[in-house]
Amino acid sequence: MRIHCLLSLGVVLFLMNNVYSQGCCSGGSASPIAGGISQGVLNKSQLEIAPNFQYDQSSKFFAQDRDTTAMFNSLSSSYLYTRIAYGLSEKLTISLESGFFINKTQIGLSADTIRTSGIGDLIIFPRYEVYKKSTARKSTELVVGLGLKIPIGSNNDSTVIYTDPISSKEYYQIAPPTVQLTNGSHDFIFYSFFFNNYLTKKVRVFANSVYVLKGWNSLGQKFGDYASVSLFVSKTVFKRLGITAQLKGEWVGEMQTDKLVDMVAFYNVYPESTGGRKLFITPQIIYSYKSFTAFALSDIPLYQYLNGSQIGSQFQITTGISYKINCVKEKIAE
Repeated sequence: MRIHCLLSLGVVLFLMNNVYSQGCCSGGSASPIAGGISQGVLNKSQLEIAPNFQYDQSSKFFAQDRDTTAMFNSLSSSYLYTRIAYGLSEKLTISLESGFFINKTQIGLSADTIRTSGIGDLIIFPRYEVYKKSTARKSTELVVGLGLKIPIGSNNDSTVIYTDPISSKEYYQIAPPTVQLTNGSHDFIFYSFFFNNYLTKKVRVFANSVYVLKGWNSLGQKFGDYASVSLFVSKTVFKRLGITAQLKGEWVGEMQTDKLVDMVAFYNVYPESTGGRKLFITPQIIYSYKSFTAFALSDIPLYQYLNGSQIGSQFQITTGISYKINCVKEKIAE
């Protein structure tokens, strides 16, 4: 069984490696963990493969918490995200996580379109269970994690802004951060997960927090740090079906920039129009069967306050699956 598990891990890592070779770049003001899925730890020698798909679309613009004039038509993305995790011990789990943009598209007011695709970042994410207690009625767990986000591709993709009608020479400008696929910095991710399972009532209450400490990139930009806190209440119905309600608050800091670089002229970036805070409610549905789990969730914005003038959140849906493999057979007591 251990050989089968290692072969499975090797195949997935090989596929991820091939995806990296397609290259590109991640857009980077928020969390690199797609869907904000809460994660505890796995059993020792247990392997989890968990891909998910996330679709985002928005045409709403805000000046602080008020609707404002649109700067372009719409922004959308289709994103594949994969987590591969392995239980090194009963308390320690490590995962490799990465995402690939099938497309990230900005449509301008005059129908001009900027479109990119490719992989963004690699995340190395160990998690450790610091507390666990179980009784006949309740199970409690506390997990902390410290991750590292490594940019894989470029963060300075450019787009054609003018073509000389006589010489056909094309002139380029670096595309705005909204369509870059990575922020280009090495970031640290601080994570905590608290879980309470009321076994007799089949009700679970849990919470997680994420803080992403952003670094500087090669363009002299430091995207604002990201923080989120989420509270979940989940109930099992019809034996294998679970429904969950999540309340999530997010905060993003304002971008810092190199004072010697004109961000507007060179990179089409207005630092004063970055950062803000949001509140979401996120309904989720989960189906579990043996080692297989499927889920779907949607972020519904309740409140948005954005610095300057920015595009806000409007519609997002995430669907995914998780499959767990025990890599070592349990010993049967004689």
